[in-house]
Amino acid sequence: MFPNHRPRRLRRTPALRRMVSETAVEPRQLVLPMFVKEGATEPTPIGSMPGVVQHTRDTLRKAAVEAVRAGVGGIMLFGVPETRDAVGSGGVDPDGVLNVALRDLRAELGDETVLMADLCLDEFTDHGHCGVLDAHGEVDNDATLAVYADMALAQAEAGAHLLGPSGMMDGQVGVIREALDTAGHHDIGLLAYSAKFASALFGPFREAVDSQLTGDRKTYQQDPANAREALREVTLDLTEGADLVMVKPALAYLDVIRAVRELSDVPVAAYQVSGEYAMVEAAAANGWLDRRRTVLETLTSIRRAGADVILTYWAAEAAGWLREH
Repeated sequence: MFPNHRPRRLRRTPALRRMVSETAVEPRQLVLPMFVKEGATEPTPIGSMPGVVQHTRDTLRKAAVEAVRAGVGGIMLFGVPETRDAVGSGGVDPDGVLNVALRDLRAELGDETVLMADLCLDEFTDHGHCGVLDAHGEVDNDATLAVYADMALAQAEAGAHLLGPSGMMDGQVGVIREALDTAGHHDIGLLAYSAKFASALFGPFREAVDSQLTGDRKTYQQDPANAREALREVTLDLTEGADLVMVKPALAYLDVIRAVRELSDVPVAAYQVSGEYAMVEAAAANGWLDRRRTVLETLTSIRRAGADVILTYWAAEAAGWLREH
């Protein structure tokens, strides 16, 4: 008449639940993506991402210091230039907004945090694609690799600890690694966006970087239906020398995160993207979800799937919550 097994015994008190908890999220595992806008004199709110802004150089430094004090493990930096061109020259320019901001943060924080830079051209091109275009208007993979190599050197010299190749060009990790090593930047690591899907959840990010994109990126970002292909991409990046590999987005691809964790012998990152952030914020603003509980539950699910590092716009706030316990 009565159950022989009673799992509820271990759920009876907070102390019991805490003792047997299988998955933990720690502040050091969280990375805060940040945006810096060239020429800005005050922070510019991003309408589709409540609480997130395009920073000025000064407010970026202040917010980065506060995030590090909260305990975040790193900062991923994106630049928003005033002008763009067909080849994204602002990303290579040592005085471009992203490289200037990297120097600012490295001078402010030194090695106190892990300073990461988005290595992609989409923020800097007037067509919004992640690479340069050929005569037919298609993204030219190999011509883009040459620009990525130059961009990598500029970001390394500006002070980044990790570079984040996010354009999903074939061979990008190998070309960037060779360029860095040839220039003597052997210690600069690569956080490869290995499995980046052509997701609808990137929508708010395009507002965040003032994207000029028309069309889509389906010829180089992955089909959301393909998990085996994701593992092939990860394997190639590992072969080419990736120091970390990443899955992006996170919540709709927890199965991919788990499969990558089982395959990879380097740390696995996941990016909780702008659309994931926006959905929770909108639901919480309407009173439909408990915001804090939902944020922490989503972060726990990504860790449970196997991510060692999580890029999330809640990084600083969540780090504060986690340090309360």
